[in-house]
Amino acid sequence: MAYQVKTTKSYGTRLTDSLKGIVTGVILFAIGTIVLFWNEGNFVKTKKSIREAEKALVVVSDVSRVDPSLNGQLIHAGAFATTDDVLTDETFGVSETAIALRRSVEYYQYVEKKEEKKRDKIGGGEETITTYTYEKKWVSEPVNSANFADPDYYTSNTVLKAIESRITRADNVTFGGYRLPTFMVEEISGDTPVAVNVTSDETTHVNSNVVYYGQSPSSPRIGDVRITLTKVVPANISIIGKVVNNTFEQFHAKNGKTFARVAMGTVSADSMFADAHAENSALAWLLRILGIVVVVIGLKMMFGILPAVFKVLPFLGNIIGAGVGLVCIIGGAAWSMLVISLSWLFYRPLIGIPLLLVAVAGIWFLKKKAKAKHE
Repeated sequence: MAYQVKTTKSYGTRLTDSLKGIVTGVILFAIGTIVLFWNEGNFVKTKKSIREAEKALVVVSDVSRVDPSLNGQLIHAGAFATTDDVLTDETFGVSETAIALRRSVEYYQYVEKKEEKKRDKIGGGEETITTYTYEKKWVSEPVNSANFADPDYYTSNTVLKAIESRITRADNVTFGGYRLPTFMVEEISGDTPVAVNVTSDETTHVNSNVVYYGQSPSSPRIGDVRITLTKVVPANISIIGKVVNNTFEQFHAKNGKTFARVAMGTVSADSMFADAHAENSALAWLLRILGIVVVVIGLKMMFGILPAVFKVLPFLGNIIGAGVGLVCIIGGAAWSMLVISLSWLFYRPLIGIPLLLVAVAGIWFLKKKAKAKHE
C-alpha cells in the first residue's frame, strides 16, 4: 500500500533555496568543465599509449619455458592458465583447486521507492506530494528498514543469517613457464558451479551450488538468504604484458599511461588492441555526455533564481523556467564544445580548431538571439 507525505514550501523558502543553489550550480559547472577538459586529454594520451604498445609488441608463440631474451619486452601470447592452489570456504564445506572461489549472497528484503509530484501555488509557494511504495526484492546487501518513510515498515526487514559475499583468488597461477601477477589473475573469468557440503533441515535447503536459508525457496519470505558458490577453473587465455623475469607487469608508455590486457580464449593481438581502442572511445563518449549534462545542470541551478522570482504567478514562472532551461541547454552545449575544442588544441590542433569555430558560432548565436529580444 502506498504511503504519501505532503509538504509545502513558502515563496521565501523557495527563493532562499534558489540562492543556495547558485553555489551548488557553480561547483557543478566547474566540475563538469574540468571533467570535459581532462577527458579529452586522457582519451588522446590513452590512444597514444595503446599505439605505442602496438609498435613495441612482440608476438610469442611458445611460453612453455621462461625465455631470458624476452625480459623487458612487451609480448602477446596464449597459454593455459592453471594453478595447484586449493581454495576453501569452510562455512559451506567447499575445497576446490581453482583460480578463484566466489560466494555471492542475496537477501530478500523490502525496498523503498519514492515518487514526487510538485505543484506550484499562487503566491509563489510549492506543494510536494511524495508517494512511497514498497516491494520485495533480492538484493546484495541488507536494507535498513528503520530509514523507511512509512512507520508501518520500520521493522519490516529481517535477516535470517548475516553472511558476507566474498571472493578468494589463488596466489600461484601459472601461464606456461611464467607466473601471472594478481592484476591479470583478477581478469580471468568464467564461473562454474561448486557443490556445497551443508546439512539440510527445515530452514536450510541445498540445491547443487545454492544454499537457501528460509522456509521455502519457491515462496521466499522477508529475511530469507540465498548463497551461490562458484569457481573460476583453469582455462586458455591470451595476454599482452611486459615480461619481468618469470612474470609480467603493465607496459609503461612514454606519456605515463600503462597498458596490459587479458582475454579469455585464443584471441589475436590485433583483436585485443581493437578492443582496447573501442573501450577508450566508449569511455571518452560516456564522460563527454556526463560532463555536458553536469555543466547544463550547473547552469540551471545558477540561474534558477530567475524562474523562482516569477513563481508568484505559476504560469509566468513556468514560461521563464522553460526559457532559462532552453538557454542553459544551448549555452551549456556551446560552453562544452568550447572546453572540448580548447582541450584538443593542446593535443590535436587540426581537430581542435574546427571544434573551436563551432563553439564560437554557438555562443554568437546565443548573443544574437538575446539582442533580438531586447530590440
